[in-house]
Amino acid sequence: MGLLALSVPAGAAAQRTTTSPTTKAPTRTPFSTMVDRARKLAAAPFQPAQKPLSDALRDLDYDGWRSIRFRPEQAIWADASPPLLWQMQLFHPGSHHQRTVEIEIADGGATSPLAWRTDRFRYDPPASPSLADDAKDVGAAGFRLHHPLHRPGVFDEVAVFLGGSYFRILGRHQMWGLSARALAVDVASAQGEEFPFFRAFTIEKPAAGVGAIVVNALLDSASVTGAFRFVIQPGAATVVDVDATVFARRDLARLGLAPLTSMFQRGESRRSVGDVDDFRPEVHDSDGLLLHTGTGERVWRPLRNPKQVGVNAFVDDNPRGFGLLQRDRDFDHYQDLETRAERRPSIWIEPKGAWGKGHVELVELPTDDEYQDNIVAYWTAQTPLRAGTSRSYAYRLAAMLEEPAGGDGRVTSTRSGNARSMGRTGAAEQARLFIVDFEGSELEQLDETQPVTASLSTSRGVLGLPIVQKNAVTKGWRAAFVFTPDDGVADVRLALQLNGRTLTETWTLPCP
Repeated sequence: MGLLALSVPAGAAAQRTTTSPTTKAPTRTPFSTMVDRARKLAAAPFQPAQKPLSDALRDLDYDGWRSIRFRPEQAIWADASPPLLWQMQLFHPGSHHQRTVEIEIADGGATSPLAWRTDRFRYDPPASPSLADDAKDVGAAGFRLHHPLHRPGVFDEVAVFLGGSYFRILGRHQMWGLSARALAVDVASAQGEEFPFFRAFTIEKPAAGVGAIVVNALLDSASVTGAFRFVIQPGAATVVDVDATVFARRDLARLGLAPLTSMFQRGESRRSVGDVDDFRPEVHDSDGLLLHTGTGERVWRPLRNPKQVGVNAFVDDNPRGFGLLQRDRDFDHYQDLETRAERRPSIWIEPKGAWGKGHVELVELPTDDEYQDNIVAYWTAQTPLRAGTSRSYAYRLAAMLEEPAGGDGRVTSTRSGNARSMGRTGAAEQARLFIVDFEGSELEQLDETQPVTASLSTSRGVLGLPIVQKNAVTKGWRAAFVFTPDDGVADVRLALQLNGRTLTETWTLPCP
């Protein structure tokens, strides 16, 4: 399905199907059932309320909530015969996770609710055992899926669905980092962001020996409803194939599809933020946005922790892919044995079908700490989704440590500093010196005798003559230039060329 699938009224009746003795009615799938539920939800007034939690559950601090632990021996399908390659554990409601979800299991064409039982949990100190009584009728806040990712018979976390429409995916040798979401609505807008949430899930019980699992989800909010189907295939890069149909309750000009949420506090170009006093050189879950455009250009945008909210739009037509990457995999650049930031996954989005015209939007929020996600990236179609209409689309999401296929000559670091203080005599007081390093197999084969040049441009301000030189340490190439700003923000772009042929992806950054 493509993003430009025909829009239909959300409340429209389903097309009638005539049957005869030789014609079978279409088989209902968990996903088609979710689509019907989402359509009906969109035609009715939004109902946000659900049974409230007790004060004791609602007032739990983070440590208290974490001390309520699911008993692994109680995992769903742990006692299946024959054994399955999947197990599921539930999250207890409380603290920040006050909304509960419906969970059903589809098995052999039949669907049944998953019973909620507090005896599946341990209430370790500082949590009180009395919390089991408070939670006996409320249901789960979410769930996580386990699979033998590294060794046969040892079940590792692969996917987590918890909070709003958030979900997180892990591949082999990866540590938790950035998150994906089903939808983003009005991010960084004047009226404030709206957070859609999953109301219900139907999880399809996998057959013995099957390495993939299917999760169907029903999404709701004041502005939009939706049905989502996630086919999760674990591996070195865990891949999720997503099918979605969304229904608008109101006009949605800033509907973010395939959104990703991450954290960037500081990196190689800015080692200190605010009053931070930290032994770690860099702190981030992702360090850049990568785009593969419909024209075949590869664009790298380093992430920033801005002083003010920053919103950048990268206009495209039928994008080939985009994602938030953790490109820096050197432990020495983080020095953190707890977070292991060098093992945090990149997430890459590949649209299926024609997504048409629109833009990838990058939102960067200022932050002084590492505990709040401040980076969001998503696709927004040029054609708004109107009230009473729907849109269907599909994409593939991959959580990986490696780079997406299809490119050489990548940016490996971006550094900057005051040009005058770094020895550039005659530079204006506000001028900045930028150092951008590129690496790649073809670049390594070129020596300093080759006429490698910089294609450098800016939408405003003044650029100093760039210097391009072979980097004898990395075997790649380095470009240096000075940018002197005027009164506005400039879009600066840089790529390396050899005899007019582009060798690298395009580096871009708003300046100053």
